[in-house]
Amino acid sequence: ACTGIENIDEAITLLEQNNWDLVAAINGVIPQENGILQSEYGGETSHGPAYGPTSHSTAASSTPSSSSAFRYVVPSRQIVERQPRMLDFRVEYRDRNVDVVLEDSSTVGAIKHILENELQIPASKMLLKGWKTGDVDDSTVLKTLHLPKNNSLYVLTPDLPPPSSSHSGALQESLNQNFMLIVTHREVQREYNLNFSGISTIQEVKRNVYDLTSIPVRHQLWEGWPPSATDDSMTLAAAGLTFPCHRLTVGRRSSPVQTREQSEEQCTDVHMVSDSDGDDFEDATEFGVDDGEMFGVASSALRKSPMMPENAENEGDALLQFTAEFSSRYGDCHPVYFIGSLEAAFQEAFYGKARDRKLLAIYLHHDESVLTNVFCSQMLCAESIVSYLSQNFITWAWDMTKEANRARFLTMCTRHFGSVVAQTIRTQKTDQFPLFLIIMGKRSSNEVLNVIQGNTTVDELMMRLMAAMEIFSAQQQEDIKDEDEREARENVKREQDEAYRISLEADRAKREAQEREMAEQFRLEQIRKEQEEEREAIRLSLEQSLPPEPKEESTESVSKLRIRTPSGEFFERRFLASSKLQVVFDFVASKGYPWEEYKLLGTFPRRDVTQLDPNKSLLEVKLYPQETLFLEAKE
Repeated sequence: ACTGIENIDEAITLLEQNNWDLVAAINGVIPQENGILQSEYGGETSHGPAYGPTSHSTAASSTPSSSSAFRYVVPSRQIVERQPRMLDFRVEYRDRNVDVVLEDSSTVGAIKHILENELQIPASKMLLKGWKTGDVDDSTVLKTLHLPKNNSLYVLTPDLPPPSSSHSGALQESLNQNFMLIVTHREVQREYNLNFSGISTIQEVKRNVYDLTSIPVRHQLWEGWPPSATDDSMTLAAAGLTFPCHRLTVGRRSSPVQTREQSEEQCTDVHMVSDSDGDDFEDATEFGVDDGEMFGVASSALRKSPMMPENAENEGDALLQFTAEFSSRYGDCHPVYFIGSLEAAFQEAFYGKARDRKLLAIYLHHDESVLTNVFCSQMLCAESIVSYLSQNFITWAWDMTKEANRARFLTMCTRHFGSVVAQTIRTQKTDQFPLFLIIMGKRSSNEVLNVIQGNTTVDELMMRLMAAMEIFSAQQQEDIKDEDEREARENVKREQDEAYRISLEADRAKREAQEREMAEQFRLEQIRKEQEEEREAIRLSLEQSLPPEPKEESTESVSKLRIRTPSGEFFERRFLASSKLQVVFDFVASKGYPWEEYKLLGTFPRRDVTQLDPNKSLLEVKLYPQETLFLEAKE
């Protein structure tokens, strides 16, 4: 009553932000000068007027002896006593639908009692399903569930025998499934992917399509519904749709009184005020009465299409409809609205290079404000404003007309700008809209530079935009300087890192070359050692295989050979004259001079002994009784 906030989720959010301090929450919502609450302990009253018993005796009758620590002071506006909130329920049971209307102070058991009379089923046998908050019991008060005005439920009776078990089981399974309806808008050739639960009705689908296409339900011409879908109150589960996806086509039905071209040309800025939901007078055209002539109201009094669908899942699609509807109302000369989420607009405006950053302008539209049409047509669509916004701003828009869209934006605003900015927007009255928020991105937060209300002029709007741009330019120059210095430091660091990397690579290459060289030397050394070991083994084998040297006093013929090595050394040995020349070769090889590598040459006459037949005796090759030979390496 004090704040005018009817959304329970919004009220709970405010209380949580103020640690459930009721006084702080109310004083945060209503300006302090109104003096909503005052403490008896503080000794000071609020700055605003406190109304005494003469005007509101009941509200002001609190005395210092009251047990409460706070005294309620009635605000300047009259408080209307809260009327009971009525809730509508459509309850489905097998092939029947029952409509139930109850106050939100009633319980779930009251619904079952009404259904017991309608369906002739004991309440104890019913399971009431379809609650958004999970299962509830019969004593649960409807008010505590925070339900919307219109609700769809269904009844299960597991303890009662079904009329046809297979059909009932399939229907129950379909009720728990989600259907994807791919709806094609015939006139604009656009597809919408809509998700509905099995308990949703055909009428709900048509109403949602009306929000997207602006085609009233009574003017919708459909193609693709199954033949069994004969009643708009039928659920999608019972309609025989293709699961999981079903394609439909919708178009506008031509009026029998006027042509479609005439109907599309009729544009209006006047709202038709009615308590009906759009389906009243569904059959008016059957009596030859056109929409525009109903009740004597001209066609210009038809309501405008909404700027933005309510409860839009995708912000980009919502902004597409907003831009299209804005162009149809005010012309094509308007700011270029960013198509995407608010987070994406932040990325585009604030998180690029410092030279490319821009201010973010958020336009908050409200169809019920008397200032909206003038602000949009004369100020927001002025060429100077459009040009200046295009050059220096990223412009993002949102429609605050619908309560659900308003609550969604306030949630986004709290998350991105803080509760103070959200509270500022929340306290704006309808006639203060539209609003124009100028946002500047900073290193750690987003700052709201200005909140421009709709009661302004083109010159004042331009001056405030330019003033915000001056603040932004000064900040941008600092950011550019910091970015250039940071880039210079990073360039120096990159150059140092590159030089260090090149040095490391050179050292690694040098080290690898050294390791390869050492490995090659080690390999060669190993080969050399193996060869030496092999030679030594051969030498020892030859040495052991030599016949014993004959003595000087031997009675047999003995040949004495003196052999000179390439280094100038001599070694001598006696051989039997009957010994083969091969024995001499083995003796020389046992000294480390294999005959494969060395030649054994005679002196007089000079000859190559290694070319002689090794099987001949020393006597036969004339190396008897003595001979001097010398070794020479082969080429």
